[in-house]
Amino acid sequence: MKLKTPYYLIDEKKLLKNLKIIKKIKDVSGAKAVLALKCFSTWSVFELMKQYLDGTTSSSLYEAHLGYEKFGKEVHAYSVAYSKQEIEQVREFADKIIFNSISQLKMFAGLTSKVSVGIRVNPQISYSNFDLADPAREFSRLGVIKKKALQEISHLLKGLMFHFNCENDNFPNFCLNLDYISSKYGKLLTAVEWVSLGGGFYFTKAGYPVEKFAEKLKEFSQRFRVQVYLEPGESAITRAGQLVTTVLDIVRNKRDIAIVDASIEAHMLDLLVYRISAKIEPQIKKTYKYVIAGRSCLAGDIFGCYGFPQKLKIGSIIKFADAAGYTMVKKNWFNGLQMPSIAVKRLNGTIDLVQKSEYKDFVNSLS
Repeated sequence: MKLKTPYYLIDEKKLLKNLKIIKKIKDVSGAKAVLALKCFSTWSVFELMKQYLDGTTSSSLYEAHLGYEKFGKEVHAYSVAYSKQEIEQVREFADKIIFNSISQLKMFAGLTSKVSVGIRVNPQISYSNFDLADPAREFSRLGVIKKKALQEISHLLKGLMFHFNCENDNFPNFCLNLDYISSKYGKLLTAVEWVSLGGGFYFTKAGYPVEKFAEKLKEFSQRFRVQVYLEPGESAITRAGQLVTTVLDIVRNKRDIAIVDASIEAHMLDLLVYRISAKIEPQIKKTYKYVIAGRSCLAGDIFGCYGFPQKLKIGSIIKFADAAGYTMVKKNWFNGLQMPSIAVKRLNGTIDLVQKSEYKDFVNSLS
């Protein structure tokens, strides 16, 4: 199928590689895995993902509702803060509700008696290369810090959630942090039924010691007799998505600058937020250097600087890798630019165009 750029392309074969790693971890460790919808919510591939994952976890009412409606299986509902109206809705389809604070847990205790209730703990340790994403940063509002306060409400809890990582590919660091949590919160851990260790573990990265990771989880689970949950986001979909674009123009200002029919501001916002370049699949030769830029009016709408084996020209196709996690969920209508379509390359090789936005979608998004 010939698709008009720009479009996101999800490759189910590449997705399956990640899912099989998750299955291996589950089989060895006994842990369960729930997809982090804040990272990836493209429900057109949920039929494949639900064969390997145990459900979804959310950061809002709408995400929880989406998980219930489109994925099924377990629905974990977390939010930094709920309103009463949201709790009244989310309790209808959530299996687990995780509160961010003791005050919210107590406030809504009477409304959540029929679900398994947990609370987020801030262990004041973390792994993150970005302060913006560090859940244990100074003055963090994410989770409860005081252990004594947690012990006082332990009778209200069925579970605990520790989300303290961001793209952590450092296995020794993970072991040290899990041992610290085991030592500091041992009494609390033995009093609950389940423990979520959150997401941010980069166990699908090449060379990661998957079996050792699974054994460490198994040891933790058996020691405290808890059901362990992982909340993979990036690890579930890494390398499975691309943003496919076309070069519209080439200009020169000390360097050759190729302008494509997409925008990092509108279509790969997470990269702009963290000031990192988009990824392009490695080229064997990098003879010709270009700055690849988006077509929005933002001066800094730059995907990055890259080398190519051949000269680019108007009409050349450029594919940005890893364009699924924290990318598709953040796309926006900045400058009123054409929204990329969404296509899925199925396991049998066929390509389905699952979403195509038009002018009416832009208009409806505004009022």
